[in-house]
Amino acid sequence: MPPSVDFLPSFAHTAAVTDPSALPRRGLRSVAVLIDDGVAPFEFAIPCEVFGVDRSAQGLPAFDFAVCAPWPGPVRTSLGFDIVAPHGLERVRGADLLVVPAFRTSYQPSPEVVSAMREVVEGGGRVASMCSGAFALARAGLLEGRRATTHWFHAEEFRAAFPEVHLVPDVLYVEDGPVLTSAGTAAGIDLCLHLVRQTHGAAAANGIARRMVVPPHRDGGQAQFIETPIRATPAQTLAGTLEWATARLDQDLSVSRLAKHAAMSQRTFARRFRAETGTTPHHWVLAQRVALAERLLEEGALGVEEVAFRCGFGSATMLRHHFGRMRSTTPTAYRRLFGGTASADAERVG
Repeated sequence: MPPSVDFLPSFAHTAAVTDPSALPRRGLRSVAVLIDDGVAPFEFAIPCEVFGVDRSAQGLPAFDFAVCAPWPGPVRTSLGFDIVAPHGLERVRGADLLVVPAFRTSYQPSPEVVSAMREVVEGGGRVASMCSGAFALARAGLLEGRRATTHWFHAEEFRAAFPEVHLVPDVLYVEDGPVLTSAGTAAGIDLCLHLVRQTHGAAAANGIARRMVVPPHRDGGQAQFIETPIRATPAQTLAGTLEWATARLDQDLSVSRLAKHAAMSQRTFARRFRAETGTTPHHWVLAQRVALAERLLEEGALGVEEVAFRCGFGSATMLRHHFGRMRSTTPTAYRRLFGGTASADAERVG
């Protein structure tokens, strides 16, 4: 997993995609994390922090945690330094949970690693991947016919390589039976806390989250918030009109008005707009308004109704409709995750 790509921030919507049959078949006490050459240090550190730190003095569950590799000893990470694995695959096979962190998408698990992964599932345990670790699970045959997710950046590559897997794009994590997959970076934390909550209860998961200073509960199916700031569109003759419209998102931005500003007929404007921006005027305006709504929700405590008017949606109902369609969450839920302290009025309206 090249650091220049896979360490990009991956914000996600949440709405867990969970099969009702996916309830744990046994408890969660022993946890193994599998590392191999090219492992991503950040994703490796997540299960270490959630499951590897002994917090029993605070009344939180303690896990029998092991770092494993195909053979004990140093393993080279994607950033060039080594991590020493104390254990080989013998500690993987008996684990209640095996965590597979991110690797380069070309990573090919050895037959021994594939066998160990499959033995975990066959023995009643679960296997969970983070980010591009889903490629390893797919190559091990654990995702065939199942739903899964991965980092949004790798979605098309994953879909092309594994057509037998039902890829669920733009979510934080997916649970399908004993196999779980998550999106990039922080989504791995969400997945690990979900597993703690599922097996040890909300109080345990919330306690670990407080120690880590992270949100205690983001459902897996919340869509990945791929950052969409308001930015210049690479247009040519329409650049002035787009800049003009971006400053007037609270006003009428119909095709007729945009075309008038550009001094074109509506038909010519629509054709030129798609040629220069790759989308329609209507979709572009909606995207800019939702992006502005994100910024207002993050930066201030305006009520959702006021945010809606400032973004040109006209009502909170319309804002919620378009925000939900494009971000797979509500404005209020987005504010709670990414904003500062909102006013009581803002919370009530949202």
